[in-house]
Amino acid sequence: MPQNEYIEEAIRRHGRRMDHAERKRKREARQVHKNSEFAQKVHGLKAKLYNKKRHSEKIQMKKTLKMHDEKNAKQKTDDAVPEGAVPAYLLDREGQQRAKVLSNMLKQKRKEKAGKWNVPLPKVRGIAEDEMFKVVKTGKSKSKAWKRMVTKPTFVGDGFTRKPPKYERFIRPMALRYKKANVTHPELKATFQLPIIGVKKNPQSPMYTQLGVLTKGTIIEVNVAELGLVTTGGKVLWGKYAQITNNPENDGCINALLLV
Repeated sequence: MPQNEYIEEAIRRHGRRMDHAERKRKREARQVHKNSEFAQKVHGLKAKLYNKKRHSEKIQMKKTLKMHDEKNAKQKTDDAVPEGAVPAYLLDREGQQRAKVLSNMLKQKRKEKAGKWNVPLPKVRGIAEDEMFKVVKTGKSKSKAWKRMVTKPTFVGDGFTRKPPKYERFIRPMALRYKKANVTHPELKATFQLPIIGVKKNPQSPMYTQLGVLTKGTIIEVNVAELGLVTTGGKVLWGKYAQITNNPENDGCINALLLV
């Protein structure tokens, strides 16, 4: 367990206080008054920044409310009036439908905010920290154990410079560093060996993403310039995401599927 997660660990073990929900509700109710008091007192550049932030929050809130209104709004349909007599109690309902369709742009924005892709491997096996890291003992009598050696394949950029070995906490061995991946294009049904640009997201942990650890299910960015892919506007694509589909530490290579 990382050192800074002791609060979460305590909650998991012992649960929360009996009055936690009530205290939380009261704190949230007080927060509105505190924000108001701060907005009245603040001045100068801090006031400008705060007002700008509140302005954007209000706009977002109005958009959300409008979206919900749009969801339940009734709209007249352009269909022709049905033939034959209609009962009196159906006259006001005639030619109406509920507008449940949200605009595509809002849906797209929501999808982007969620940051979800349609990936080939939506679920992966969790990896424990003792499997990912090996404890390296240091010091004259080998009593210090704050260093960790990454036991999985990693990616480090071209401009990477190691810290002095004395101060380096996470050691990424040279033998486990990869620069290229065998990427398969799902539509072309062809595989290309492409250079890796970076690690976008490791599903195991944000720390592994930061360290550039390559495990099964990791989203990597690869250089697709040699494939000659172009956008609808005619611009040449050079960076695209791909998901690792194998266990690189077992196979000795990285196999990935391009996300198109």
